[in-house]
Amino acid sequence: MEGMMDKAMLDDIIRRLLEGKGGKQVQLSEGEIRQLCVNARQIFLSQPTLLEIKAPIRICGDIHGQYQDLLRLFEYGGYPPSANYLFLGDYVDRGRQSLETICLLLAYKIRHPDKIYLMRGNHEDAKINRIYGFYDECKRRFNVRLWKIFTDCFNCFPVAALIDEKILCMHGGLSPELEHLGQIKEIQRPTEIPDSGLLCDLLWSDPDARVGQIVIEVVEDGYEFFAKRKLVTIFSAPNYGGEFDNAGALLSVDESLVCSFEILKPVLPASTSKLILKKPPKAGKI
Repeated sequence: MEGMMDKAMLDDIIRRLLEGKGGKQVQLSEGEIRQLCVNARQIFLSQPTLLEIKAPIRICGDIHGQYQDLLRLFEYGGYPPSANYLFLGDYVDRGRQSLETICLLLAYKIRHPDKIYLMRGNHEDAKINRIYGFYDECKRRFNVRLWKIFTDCFNCFPVAALIDEKILCMHGGLSPELEHLGQIKEIQRPTEIPDSGLLCDLLWSDPDARVGQIVIEVVEDGYEFFAKRKLVTIFSAPNYGGEFDNAGALLSVDESLVCSFEILKPVLPASTSKLILKKPPKAGKI
């Protein structure tokens, strides 16, 4: 088992990653990235498959390689460890900087394991990110071997989180097979994502009011309520893929489990460093 990275090395990696603004690629070595994957994998396996987390916490949805928008989220919500974060998955694919995105999050996870939590999305799956961009980015900038190391790490991510025994979070949605939360705790890792069953549903069954229609799962306002406001979906990649004029959202849960949303409006590429935000009214408990 590879030894844990020391704090000085992690702080240096984080510093270099945070300097990568304006779309500039951050030059990490293959060895550094490998250490991030191996060390984070050990931490993921030391924590439960169903995370049990205390509020206050900030919750983020899909990032999809939009690294500049991830930095905007941290600029607004606070950089770890000044704020606690739960990310719901889909860090890679489609965006131009999947490597910077996942490397910064893994570095923060290793440096502050009880301040930032990363859940698995359906794109943290070799079958999916082999097609939608992450494989190609790894191959172009490094090699296929590094992509396989990421795959080993992704197979160990937790798949759900429970906040103060009240708010259940997952990347996709509920499953008809889910009868009690103990079933999630029993999911063994490392694991690939199967084509059906409980784990597949937790990562793939997105809620949608437009049943029977073919839809692209981008939330226009960054969040959307379902089931009489008992269920909310969060999407944190504004101007998704450069093709949608959608906003991104950050959900803040305070100590009393009151939820509020911060909205990241899309910005033009030439002004990605500019932070444009608005705060809608508090949504109440969910």
